[in-house]
Amino acid sequence: MKKIGIIGAMPSELKDIQSIQMNPEITEIAGFSFYESTHGESRIVTACCGIGKVNAALCTQVMIDHFKVDCIINTGIAGGMHSDVKLCEIVVSTSVLPHDLDAHFLADYPPFCAVFDADEALQNLAKSVCTEMNIPVHSGKIVSGDAFITDSEIKAGIKAKFDPYAVDMETAAIGQAAWRNKVPFVSVRCISDLADDDGAMSFDQFEIIAAKRVAEIVMAMCERADV
Repeated sequence: MKKIGIIGAMPSELKDIQSIQMNPEITEIAGFSFYESTHGESRIVTACCGIGKVNAALCTQVMIDHFKVDCIINTGIAGGMHSDVKLCEIVVSTSVLPHDLDAHFLADYPPFCAVFDADEALQNLAKSVCTEMNIPVHSGKIVSGDAFITDSEIKAGIKAKFDPYAVDMETAAIGQAAWRNKVPFVSVRCISDLADDDGAMSFDQFEIIAAKRVAEIVMAMCERADV
């Protein structure tokens, strides 16, 4: 039986997933609460890591070390960056990296890698589920930084430098931690705002809708025995 790790940054991003975990075993480690249960043909472990790259990396490492997960799915909401991406649509990561750190420091010093590729099989599974559920889905780069982007000028700078499809505050850290441990990962994010001057207002309006949509996709992924 495969063991799948699911990490979200905020309680709202995990609420719908954890609500259908039947009689989960709850383990507290390093301030994180890990919920483990059986779902379909898989064993799943969910955790709310908190916001930001440090929280995300710590949670990912604990999940890998203690629960020995076979793969990690990062779920939640994100800001849309690519012009093709609309509100409440899905972005599946092809690769991830931080936008607030010069890539030179990762590429030329340990870990000697600045861009972390998502697992191809997990990408394909996420896209297949979205297609079956008739939910618009995009594949592309996701960038992360320790700031909530709600400024059109800042957005333009990130787009020009990285050409991402989405921006958030955790994906790159989860991807880097998984990569260093040789654990397959993918990030599946639903767009709650467009990371522009109207971003804060859009986020408040679409957060719950977006979180619920992506939760349904992730749980459908977990129900596949071949994940």
